[in-house]
Amino acid sequence: MREIVLDTETTGLNPLGGHRVVEIGCLELNNHMATGRTYQCYINPERDMPPEAFAVHGLSEEFLSEQLLFADVADGFLEFIGDAGLVIHNAQFDMGFLNAELARLKRPALPMERATDTVALARKKFPGAQANLDALCRRFHIDNSGRELHGALLDAQLLAEVYLELIGGRQPDLVLESGNRAAKEKKGEDDTAPNAHPPRPHAASEQELAAHAAFIDTLTDPVWRG
Repeated sequence: MREIVLDTETTGLNPLGGHRVVEIGCLELNNHMATGRTYQCYINPERDMPPEAFAVHGLSEEFLSEQLLFADVADGFLEFIGDAGLVIHNAQFDMGFLNAELARLKRPALPMERATDTVALARKKFPGAQANLDALCRRFHIDNSGRELHGALLDAQLLAEVYLELIGGRQPDLVLESGNRAAKEKKGEDDTAPNAHPPRPHAASEQELAAHAAFIDTLTDPVWRG
Protein backbone atom coordinates (compact mmCIF):
# COMPACT_ATOMS: atom_id res chain seq x y z
CA MET A 1 0.00 0.00 0.00
CA ARG A 2 1.58 3.25 -1.17
CA GLU A 3 0.91 6.48 0.73
CA ILE A 4 2.37 9.98 0.45
CA VAL A 5 2.82 12.07 3.59
CA LEU A 6 2.47 15.66 2.42
CA ASP A 7 2.91 19.18 3.77
CA THR A 8 2.92 22.67 2.28
CA GLU A 9 4.07 26.13 3.31
CA THR A 10 2.15 29.17 2.08
CA THR A 11 2.01 32.95 2.10
CA GLY A 12 -1.06 32.95 4.34
CA LEU A 13 -4.27 31.19 5.32
CA ASN A 14 -6.73 31.83 2.47
CA PRO A 15 -6.08 30.30 -0.96
CA LEU A 16 -9.13 32.07 -2.37
CA GLY A 17 -7.90 35.43 -1.12
CA GLY A 18 -4.70 35.51 -3.13
CA HIS A 19 -2.40 33.48 -0.92
CA ARG A 20 -0.15 30.94 -2.61
CA VAL A 21 1.88 27.79 -2.01
CA VAL A 22 5.62 28.44 -1.52
CA GLU A 23 6.90 24.97 -0.63
CA ILE A 24 5.78 21.35 -1.02
CA GLY A 25 7.34 18.43 0.86
CA CYS A 26 6.41 14.77 0.39
CA LEU A 27 7.61 11.47 1.81
CA GLU A 28 6.70 8.05 0.43
CA LEU A 29 5.45 5.18 2.58
CA ASN A 30 4.95 1.62 1.39
CA ASN A 31 3.08 -0.71 3.73
CA HIS A 32 3.51 1.95 6.44
CA MET A 33 7.29 1.96 6.06
CA ALA A 34 9.32 4.89 4.72
CA THR A 35 10.95 3.97 1.41
CA GLY A 36 13.49 6.81 1.44
CA ARG A 37 11.88 8.52 -1.57
CA THR A 38 11.01 12.17 -1.03
CA TYR A 39 9.90 15.16 -3.07
CA GLN A 40 10.56 18.78 -2.14
CA CYS A 41 10.43 22.07 -4.00
CA TYR A 42 10.24 25.79 -3.32
CA ILE A 43 7.81 27.81 -5.42
CA ASN A 44 7.73 31.42 -6.55
CA PRO A 45 4.32 32.72 -5.37
CA GLU A 46 4.51 35.77 -7.64
CA ARG A 47 3.59 38.04 -4.74
CA ASP A 48 4.96 39.51 -1.51
CA MET A 49 5.58 37.56 1.69
CA PRO A 50 3.50 38.80 4.65
CA PRO A 51 5.59 39.18 7.86
CA GLU A 52 3.37 36.77 9.82
CA ALA A 53 3.91 34.02 7.24
CA PHE A 54 7.66 34.71 7.05
CA ALA A 55 7.83 34.31 10.84
CA VAL A 56 6.44 30.79 10.47
CA HIS A 57 8.68 29.37 7.74
CA GLY A 58 11.42 31.95 7.11
CA LEU A 59 11.02 31.90 3.31
CA SER A 60 11.61 35.41 2.04
CA GLU A 61 10.16 37.13 -0.99
CA GLU A 62 13.68 37.61 -2.33
CA PHE A 63 14.56 33.92 -2.01
CA LEU A 64 11.29 32.71 -3.50
CA SER A 65 11.48 35.13 -6.43
CA GLU A 66 14.35 33.01 -7.78
CA GLN A 67 12.39 29.72 -7.61
CA LEU A 68 10.22 28.01 -10.23
CA LEU A 69 6.52 28.78 -10.63
CA PHE A 70 3.91 26.21 -9.62
CA ALA A 71 3.19 25.72 -13.32
CA ASP A 72 6.78 24.52 -13.72
CA VAL A 73 6.67 21.98 -10.88
CA ALA A 74 3.07 20.74 -11.19
CA ASP A 75 3.87 17.78 -13.45
CA GLY A 76 6.74 16.57 -11.28
CA PHE A 77 4.64 16.88 -8.13
CA LEU A 78 1.66 15.04 -9.62
CA GLU A 79 3.92 12.33 -11.01
CA PHE A 80 5.49 11.77 -7.58
CA ILE A 81 2.20 11.41 -5.71
CA GLY A 82 0.61 9.33 -8.49
CA ASP A 83 -2.65 7.77 -7.32
CA ALA A 84 -1.41 7.11 -3.76
CA GLY A 85 -3.38 8.02 -0.69
CA LEU A 86 -2.31 11.31 0.90
CA VAL A 87 -1.54 11.70 4.61
CA ILE A 88 -1.90 15.35 5.65
CA HIS A 89 -2.11 17.24 8.95
CA ASN A 90 -5.21 19.42 8.60
CA ALA A 91 -5.98 18.16 5.12
CA GLN A 92 -8.56 20.86 4.29
CA PHE A 93 -5.83 23.50 4.46
CA ASP A 94 -3.20 21.86 2.26
CA MET A 95 -5.69 20.36 -0.20
CA GLY A 96 -7.40 23.74 -0.51
CA PHE A 97 -4.14 25.43 -1.44
CA LEU A 98 -3.00 22.69 -3.83
CA ASN A 99 -6.36 22.60 -5.59
CA ALA A 100 -6.38 26.40 -5.90
CA GLU A 101 -2.98 26.18 -7.61
CA LEU A 102 -4.20 23.39 -9.90
CA ALA A 103 -7.35 25.38 -10.74
CA ARG A 104 -5.19 28.31 -11.93
CA LEU A 105 -3.67 25.89 -14.43
CA LYS A 106 -7.08 24.43 -15.31
CA ARG A 107 -5.93 21.05 -14.00
CA PRO A 108 -8.23 18.54 -12.23
CA ALA A 109 -8.51 18.91 -8.47
CA LEU A 110 -7.18 16.34 -6.03
CA PRO A 111 -10.23 14.62 -4.46
CA MET A 112 -10.55 15.09 -0.72
CA GLU A 113 -11.36 11.38 -0.43
CA ARG A 114 -7.69 10.66 -1.14
CA ALA A 115 -6.60 12.42 2.03
CA THR A 116 -6.22 10.94 5.50
CA ASP A 117 -6.36 13.83 7.98
CA THR A 118 -4.05 13.17 10.93
CA VAL A 119 -5.69 15.99 12.92
CA ALA A 120 -8.97 14.05 12.77
CA LEU A 121 -7.16 10.83 13.71
CA ALA A 122 -5.52 12.51 16.70
CA ARG A 123 -8.74 14.10 17.94
CA LYS A 124 -10.55 10.77 17.70
CA LYS A 125 -7.80 8.93 19.56
CA PHE A 126 -7.12 11.64 22.17
CA PRO A 127 -10.35 13.65 22.64
CA GLY A 128 -9.78 17.08 24.15
CA ALA A 129 -5.97 16.95 23.79
CA GLN A 130 -3.88 19.24 21.61
CA ALA A 131 -3.64 17.91 18.06
CA ASN A 132 -0.95 20.14 16.57
CA LEU A 133 2.21 18.51 15.24
CA ASP A 134 4.48 19.69 18.06
CA ALA A 135 2.08 18.37 20.71
CA LEU A 136 1.84 14.98 18.98
CA CYS A 137 5.62 14.77 18.69
CA ARG A 138 5.85 15.33 22.45
CA ARG A 139 3.17 12.72 23.12
CA PHE A 140 4.95 10.07 21.05
CA HIS A 141 8.50 11.11 22.11
CA ILE A 142 9.46 12.03 18.55
CA ASP A 143 12.48 14.32 18.36
CA ASN A 144 11.43 17.62 16.76
CA SER A 145 14.26 19.70 18.24
CA GLY A 146 15.36 20.73 14.73
CA ARG A 147 12.00 22.35 13.98
CA GLU A 148 12.79 25.96 14.84
CA LEU A 149 10.88 27.04 11.72
CA HIS A 150 8.28 25.15 9.74
CA GLY A 151 9.58 23.39 6.63
CA ALA A 152 7.42 21.27 4.35
CA LEU A 153 9.76 18.28 4.05
CA LEU A 154 10.82 18.32 7.71
CA ASP A 155 7.17 18.53 8.77
CA ALA A 156 6.28 15.67 6.42
CA GLN A 157 9.02 13.53 7.97
CA LEU A 158 7.78 14.27 11.49
CA LEU A 159 4.19 13.69 10.41
CA ALA A 160 5.09 10.28 8.98
CA GLU A 161 6.32 9.20 12.42
CA VAL A 162 3.24 10.66 14.11
CA TYR A 163 0.93 8.96 11.60
CA LEU A 164 2.47 5.54 12.21
CA GLU A 165 1.97 5.99 15.95
CA LEU A 166 -1.63 7.14 15.49
CA ILE A 167 -2.52 4.01 13.51
CA GLY A 168 -0.95 1.69 16.06
CA GLY A 169 2.81 2.02 15.87
CA ARG A 170 5.42 0.51 13.60
CA GLN A 171 5.25 -3.21 12.86
CA PRO A 172 8.33 -3.80 10.70
CA ASP A 173 8.37 -7.48 11.65
CA LEU A 174 5.16 -8.00 9.68
CA VAL A 175 6.62 -6.26 6.65
CA LEU A 176 9.83 -8.24 6.89
CA GLU A 177 7.90 -11.50 7.26
CA SER A 178 5.84 -10.65 4.20
CA GLY A 179 9.01 -9.88 2.26
CA ASN A 180 10.70 -13.09 3.39
CA ARG A 181 7.69 -15.16 2.40
CA ALA A 182 7.55 -13.53 -1.03
CA ALA A 183 11.26 -14.16 -1.56
CA LYS A 184 10.87 -17.83 -0.66
CA GLU A 185 7.90 -18.24 -2.98
CA LYS A 186 9.91 -16.66 -5.80
CA LYS A 187 12.67 -19.22 -5.21
CA GLY A 188 10.15 -22.07 -5.06
CA GLU A 189 10.89 -22.79 -1.41
CA ASP A 190 8.28 -24.23 0.96
CA ASP A 191 7.62 -21.51 3.55
CA THR A 192 5.76 -23.99 5.77
CA ALA A 193 8.68 -26.42 6.06
CA PRO A 194 10.54 -26.22 9.39
CA ASN A 195 14.07 -24.83 9.28
CA ALA A 196 16.59 -27.68 9.44
CA HIS A 197 19.52 -27.26 11.81
CA PRO A 198 22.37 -29.72 12.36
CA PRO A 199 22.19 -31.45 15.77
CA ARG A 200 24.35 -29.88 18.45
CA PRO A 201 26.50 -32.13 20.70
CA HIS A 202 25.21 -32.16 24.28
CA ALA A 203 27.41 -34.84 25.89
CA ALA A 204 29.84 -33.55 28.52
CA SER A 205 33.55 -33.86 27.80
CA GLU A 206 35.89 -35.96 29.96
CA GLN A 207 37.27 -32.77 31.55
CA GLU A 208 33.75 -31.57 32.41
CA LEU A 209 32.87 -34.98 33.93
CA ALA A 210 36.05 -34.95 36.04
CA ALA A 211 35.32 -31.42 37.26
CA HIS A 212 31.77 -32.43 38.15
CA ALA A 213 32.98 -35.49 40.10
CA ALA A 214 35.46 -33.31 42.01
CA PHE A 215 32.66 -30.94 42.94
CA ILE A 216 30.44 -33.82 44.11
CA ASP A 217 33.26 -34.97 46.42
CA THR A 218 32.98 -31.70 48.31
CA LEU A 219 29.31 -32.35 49.20
CA THR A 220 27.94 -34.29 52.19
CA ASP A 221 25.77 -37.24 51.17
CA PRO A 222 25.03 -35.98 47.67
CA VAL A 223 21.81 -37.35 46.20
CA TRP A 224 23.54 -37.83 42.86
CA ARG A 225 25.38 -40.89 44.24
CA GLY A 226 23.47 -44.09 44.82
